[in-house]
Parts: sequence; C-alpha cells; structure tokens
Amino acid sequence: MLAMKQQPIAGVTPAETREATIMTVFPTLAATAPGRLIGQLCGIRTGFGFFSLGKLFALLLIPFAIGLFVCMLLPGVIRRYRLTNRRVVVQKGLSCIDERWVDFDRFETIEIEILPGQEWYPAGDLIFRRGQIETFRLPGVSRPETFRHTCLAARRGYLGARDSHSPQP
Repeated sequence: MLAMKQQPIAGVTPAETREATIMTVFPTLAATAPGRLIGQLCGIRTGFGFFSLGKLFALLLIPFAIGLFVCMLLPGVIRRYRLTNRRVVVQKGLSCIDERWVDFDRFETIEIEILPGQEWYPAGDLIFRRGQIETFRLPGVSRPETFRHTCLAARRGYLGARDSHSPQP
C-alpha cells in the first residue's frame, strides 16, 4: 500500500514546502485607459426616467468593448493576478510567465483606488503599501474588496507561520 503524505489541514501547503495558488483573478477592461473611458461614458446618468445617455453609450460601445476584451485575451497580452501562499504575482501570456510580484513581507496595507470609469464595472486598483510607499499596484481588479481581503488574510497566515517558526530571543 502506498504511504500517503498527510497534511494537518486539507489543501493547505506550508510556504516553506512549495508555492501554492490561493486565488487567481483577471484584470477587467477597467485596467486600461480605453476601458475606463468606456466606463465613464456608460456611467453618465443624464436622461429621462429609465433612459439615460450612459445606457445609450453602453449600447453603442458594445463592439468597442468586445474588441478591447478580445485584445486583452491575446496570447502576448493576457494578464492574470495570482495570489499564492508567498506573494502576489502578475503573470502574462498563455504560459503564465511571472512578470512582476510583491512578497508578503514587502507590504503592510492594501488600499483600493477607484479611478474615473472604474466604478461602472465595478472595479478598482489595489495599491500595496509599506508605510507611505507604494510597493505594488494591480490595476482594474474586479470587486477589489474581495481580492484585498483574501490577500491580507494570506499575508497574515504567512507572516504568522513564519514568525512562529523563528527562534525566540
């Protein structure tokens, strides 16, 4: 019979053992300047009753939004934001090449900045800070509060486990 390696908590991998993915999200159209412009136009509320200028723009801009979406999915352009048990990574391409990242000990807080046009999606930029210094930014994250909360929880778990294994003075 094969000996199975058991984990204390099912599905949880210690960061010292290997890097494991916790969550992956893709940037929205709000990560791009044209996408934010579309969001600004679609967010215009001027109109009568149910009908608004923004809803008219939404209908007219469907072909442009679809084109921008398809461009964001091209093999050399596609990006994803991957949260692991060690860091937050921006990956590009179909083969998921790590483009840039921030380790959990390189930030203390994560702020959400909603740029003009992003509120229509709803999306926002996640700004990772160490003190007052911006160390990392993820543009156009869909429902940014959820990803922010998950990143902070993973960071707390990583730092807590790391600190519990370090020798006490």
